[in-house]
Amino acid sequence: MAVTAKICGINDPAAMRTAVDGGASHVGLVFYPSSPRAVTPSQAAQLAALVPEAVNRVGLFVDPTDAEIDVVLAEMSLELLQFHGNEPPERISEVKARTGVEVMKVISIADKADIACADRYLEVADWLMFDAKPPKGMVNVLPGGNALSFEWRLLGGWDGSIPWMLAGGLDVHNVSDAVALSGAAVVDISSGVEDAKGKKNPEKIRAFLGAVSRL
Repeated sequence: MAVTAKICGINDPAAMRTAVDGGASHVGLVFYPSSPRAVTPSQAAQLAALVPEAVNRVGLFVDPTDAEIDVVLAEMSLELLQFHGNEPPERISEVKARTGVEVMKVISIADKADIACADRYLEVADWLMFDAKPPKGMVNVLPGGNALSFEWRLLGGWDGSIPWMLAGGLDVHNVSDAVALSGAAVVDISSGVEDAKGKKNPEKIRAFLGAVSRL
């Protein structure tokens, strides 16, 4: 099974070029103002211009309004809209119908019961992402990119009808185990290729993509 990677939270040209040159299948741009990785639509458009057609550009949103989505899509084309908030299935379906862009819903996982939440989105989303659910009381928590992982074995044998990605606490050292235990065909990384939140390290991106290419 070939495994590919999404590098998320890219906010500078060096990181984007490294992700593209290193073979990332997806690159993520964050449109959540509270994130240290956030970019404005105009900044994102400049970064998106560096991405060839073969690589999928993903926009990450957290409970956005229609206007917030429209401002971004007026600046650039995206292949996938990633929703990392509390969006119900009805909202996912509505956005997809209105924009004509494929959608991905993030499912936060702490235990096996959380995986069942994915079933609600199988008929409306094009992709799912399984990420770690932050523990209650965690300070400065973000919707994603918290460098937390969950028990990857929980996804072993999951037979959803749409493609999915694995996220949460991945890095160059554990991605092989994560894929082996979960069965993921696409992995997503953000904090694992950073020196600090929002500061991507091109060498770490290159090393991670190299590790993924060898799986």
